Amino acid sequence: MKEEVVDSDCQNIQCPVETTLNILSGKWKGIILYRLLGGRKRFNELKRLMPKVTHRTLTLQLRELERDGVIKRTVYAEVPPRVEYELTRIGDSMTPIIQAMYDWGINYQSEFKV
Repeated sequence: MKEEVVDSDCQNIQCPVETTLNILSGKWKGIILYRLLGGRKRFNELKRLMPKVTHRTLTLQLRELERDGVIKRTVYAEVPPRVEYELTRIGDSMTPIIQAMYDWGINYQSEFKV
């Protein structure tokens, strides 16, 4: 049996789980991070990998992840302009979380034949 993790300090400050969920909140953020685990991607590459996301939603979620310091946006001075996204150091530290979500999803799909 796993030991329950309880942090009594969460009563007076934002719980660390809440912080993590706030950063990952949004239907597509976890998928964006998963896609960036393989290295930097251009906007259209991400869009092709996630065909169900709208252009506007992808843009907004990328901006939020950039604001939170999880991804880095690099604009190259070219014509037409080239923009690439990649994980920051702190974003890369989320790899075990994203991998655990992937593994859990595989198990869930197998169990419930999704």
